[in-house]
Amino acid sequence: MKTESIYKEKIMEIYSEKPNFGKLKNKTHSGTLKNSGCEDEFTLELEIKDGKIKDTKFHGKGCVISTVSASVFLEKIKGMNLEDAKKISKKDIDELLGIEVIPTRVKCELLPLEILRGIK
Repeated sequence: MKTESIYKEKIMEIYSEKPNFGKLKNKTHSGTLKNSGCEDEFTLELEIKDGKIKDTKFHGKGCVISTVSASVFLEKIKGMNLEDAKKISKKDIDELLGIEVIPTRVKCELLPLEILRGIK
């Protein structure tokens, strides 16, 4: 139980700080998606240079899970090429979050990945 509370605390810390939240000055790619069934809607902005994701930000509105997922996911993909970033799995995101998200919230957790997969 103690480990679970540490993860919840960390998630709330990330949610309050919202790393990678905002807009990029030099975006080269972007994508927006609204989560069906809830109010989560984010836009991801990427700056891709020499085939690598140099920087990335997100903006919009979302629940705690989608916001924290976007924050940690975007941190993870910096420096990756776009195609490799699109191959990240739910299990990878669970590990980034430090929890396994319950089935009713999986769409929230995977929203940033789904947006990324739609970017050409």
